[in-house]
Amino acid sequence: EYDGDRNSEGERHGYGKARFPNGDTYEGQYDCGLRSGRGTYRFKNGALYTGNYLQNRKHGKGIFFYPDGSKYAGDWVDDQRQGYGEYTYANGDTYTGEWFNHKRHGQGTYVYKDTGSKYVGGWVNGLQEGPAELIHLNHRFQGRFFNGKPIGRGKYVFDIGCEQHGEYIQLQQEKEEEEEEEEAPVEPKWKASEITKLTPWTPQEEKTQSPREASLEAAAATGARDAGEEDEGRREEEVNEGEAW
Repeated sequence: EYDGDRNSEGERHGYGKARFPNGDTYEGQYDCGLRSGRGTYRFKNGALYTGNYLQNRKHGKGIFFYPDGSKYAGDWVDDQRQGYGEYTYANGDTYTGEWFNHKRHGQGTYVYKDTGSKYVGGWVNGLQEGPAELIHLNHRFQGRFFNGKPIGRGKYVFDIGCEQHGEYIQLQQEKEEEEEEEEAPVEPKWKASEITKLTPWTPQEEKTQSPREASLEAAAATGARDAGEEDEGRREEEVNEGEAW
């Protein structure tokens, strides 16, 4: 069911209202039969999107209200949350920052409503990763995260005016032979090394590599070494051929 403008070919074009067989409704701009421009789409399940469309897909700025009470306001690309935006979760937590392919990805800030704690730093595929600060009421942690957990060197900064330096380590649990069950996630443990006065810190100064970065660097080094050995082999063949003459 459609009520609105059409072009000379009879396609929905301009402003119109549509009701779909599944009970969803759309009111807004059309271009050659497709939702394009500003519009509001109401889902039968209670969800609602209002914002920009391009060829039937959410694209540009828009706000999506989800059935569980959560909300996203920000950039969209090809029906995906992508660019910069703010997500308010059903439990009251919020994330403000960069998105890619529907996931938190890039730099962003996550605020935990219940505790007031705040994570400020990097994200990869929806998980905390990279240099970051985890800020609590009376202290904060500054260091690196990987796969949603702190890892490697870092420090706790306390409001009383001191710092505790150390590192997060993952203790490997010994398991029985031929054990086939999946290993439970190992929580990293904090190992303190010293306490000092307050010192400056910026994310750029944190040079500790994450396992992913280390593995990529190792792979690159191996590739370079293999290439070097191959070149060396060629030079040796050339020398041997010269000696044969």
